Amino acid sequence: MSRVCEITGKKALVGNHVSFSNKKNKRKFNVNLMRKRFFVPSENQWITLRLSASALKTIDKKGIEVVLNEARSNGKIAI
Repeated sequence: MSRVCEITGKKALVGNHVSFSNKKNKRKFNVNLMRKRFFVPSENQWITLRLSASALKTIDKKGIEVVLNEARSNGKIAI
C-alpha cells in the first residue's frame, strides 16, 4: 500500500538533505499518516481510513459524513 492520504491525496515529496558543507543528497518528505476508525451513523458501520494529520483536523472540523461525501464526489474513495 502506498503512503497516500485517502481523503486529501497527499503523498511524499522529494527534496534535498543539505549538509553543513552544502552538499546535497536526495531525500523524501513523508506524509504524517495514521490509520483511524470512524463510525458513520448514516451507514451504521465502522470504516477504517489511512489519513494525514491535516485530514484528521478537517474531519474534526467538518464531520466525518461531510468529508466522506466530498471525497466520494471527487473520486478519492469508492466506499
